[in-house]
Amino acid sequence: MNATLWIILIVIVLLALWIIAMYNGLIRGKNRTDEAWSDINVQLKRRYDLIPNLVETVKGYAVHEKTTLENVINARNRAMSVTDGASGAKGEAENMLSGALKSVFALAEAYPDLKANQNFLELQRELTDTEDKIMASRRFYNGNVRDFNTSLQVFPTNVINGLLKFKAYEFFQIAEDEKAPVQVKF
Repeated sequence: MNATLWIILIVIVLLALWIIAMYNGLIRGKNRTDEAWSDINVQLKRRYDLIPNLVETVKGYAVHEKTTLENVINARNRAMSVTDGASGAKGEAENMLSGALKSVFALAEAYPDLKANQNFLELQRELTDTEDKIMASRRFYNGNVRDFNTSLQVFPTNVINGLLKFKAYEFFQIAEDEKAPVQVKF
């Protein structure tokens, strides 16, 4: 074989290795982002499991606050029913649930006996811990989304993605109405 053929062969092999490396990098980014979304779901499941206990504890003290408690249960059920993965609908439902939970904790301020109840305090601590973990999971997920989406858009990976058709992920964002403090009126 002559030198030109060897050079062409080496260029083809290097190009194939480069394409394989780009593809593997995209797969790693996609899998990390999927894992981060799964971590959010684990924490959301924990939250869903704690909410009924919290509502039952509050019910005994705040009988006339039925609407607030029903809103929490409805928001929980709505959030659990959204199953289309990492989408804006899931984020919106979770944000509504977070707002409803804030109103339950605000109720405790109006009921000193509830505020001192050990079950309520433990559930509140557990939910606060879970909310912190959800927030950390959201940050981790959004960091992975940022990295993956950036890798899809930068040269030369965007050329490879043009052939492979990877889809960008949506960020898990806070809703506008969740940014405002909860108002509880009696």
